[in-house]
Amino acid sequence: MYLADSRHTPVSDTAPAPRPGRPARIATTVLALGTVSLVTDVSSEMVTAVLPLYLVTVMAVSPLGFGVLDGVYNGATVVIRLLGGLLADRPGGHDAHGHGTDGHGRHKAVAAAGYGLSALCKPALLLARTTPVLGLVLAVDRAGKGLRTAPRDALISLSAPPERRARAFGVHRAMDTVGALAGPLLAFLILRAAPGGYHAVFTVSACVAALGVLVLVLCVPARPGGMVGGVLPLPAGRPVARLLRLPGLRRVCLCAALLGLATLSDSFVYLFAQRRLGLPAGWFPLLPLGTAAVYLLLAVPLGAAGDRYGRRRVFVLGHLALLSGYALLLLRPAGGLPVAAVVLTLHGLFYAATDGMLAAATAAVVPASRQGAGLALVSTGQAAGRFGCSLTVGVLWARWGDGAALAAMTAALAGAVAVAAYVLRPGPARGKEAA
Repeated sequence: MYLADSRHTPVSDTAPAPRPGRPARIATTVLALGTVSLVTDVSSEMVTAVLPLYLVTVMAVSPLGFGVLDGVYNGATVVIRLLGGLLADRPGGHDAHGHGTDGHGRHKAVAAAGYGLSALCKPALLLARTTPVLGLVLAVDRAGKGLRTAPRDALISLSAPPERRARAFGVHRAMDTVGALAGPLLAFLILRAAPGGYHAVFTVSACVAALGVLVLVLCVPARPGGMVGGVLPLPAGRPVARLLRLPGLRRVCLCAALLGLATLSDSFVYLFAQRRLGLPAGWFPLLPLGTAAVYLLLAVPLGAAGDRYGRRRVFVLGHLALLSGYALLLLRPAGGLPVAAVVLTLHGLFYAATDGMLAAATAAVVPASRQGAGLALVSTGQAAGRFGCSLTVGVLWARWGDGAALAAMTAALAGAVAVAAYVLRPGPARGKEAA
């Protein structure tokens, strides 16, 4: 996505220069955080893979109720994301010699608190017997995710030179996706061995989540070596208000919220695919594997393509792929499993072309000392939009059926992509995007 051409952003003197003829080395902080995300995603995706079916078949939740719970699951991070970013950017106190550490935030500490909170919620799923209690557990779990996301992405951003940020995020997201592949597969194997054993899935998920927290505490440095960042000035005023005075960040926040409002959650995509294409319910936990496999294959090359050819182009391409997937589900052509494979491929392409690209583009227009808050602002707007989308889809589905809900979101996404492409277009005051 275009905000500022990363190839024209100054590189910090502390950033190691790549040797001619050799690929740039990925920072150890990025790899360590990728490992944490890999392990944590095994845990979270085990739950995500079975949760929609668990809610609909075991707890008999209505479409409207599912929309509310899905909205909570995706939107409970709205306020917490911003809080996590602001807390992470605060100076980390004093070192062992009593010297101030101004400029070095609390990114690891805040991220660890978020990972730990989510880990504690996994065993709590075993105790949730009613829909309200389950909704509360899911809200706290997602609050943990919201707390950790911005500090984690800030650590990645501060560890990578500006012209290679999209690639660094691509590497992290690829490692994260390995966990997203393993989680649903593990859930499928557990349910295969013990049909209806959803509590067994939740138990294993809790153990894996605890391992992820341990890896973070032991392997991720509190401050990445060779911290690098932009040199953009920050206007005077309150922290959030000052950030929103940056025109590039305002454009990203607007587009993230608008696109989030028109983007179906993963749970709805998989439910629509299973219902509209007539897939066996027993294969439902494997649907996320299709998305994750494509994401894993394309995250790094598309990240590199964004750095080289322009992030706006790759970002818009990803949303056009998602729009094509919606259209296929809406038309419901004959084919069942082959059509589902195409839809999941387009879904994975969407994530590979947009997730890391959004974070890299945000980092390009935010000062290094406010990376956490800047990334949190954008992800907050996106989460708020997706919360609204889930509620809207739940209402439309309950009132007019899944076809009407899907048609409305397809039209909304087409309009949102057109607006985002216009708002993020290159302009004379923003420099010229790479051709």
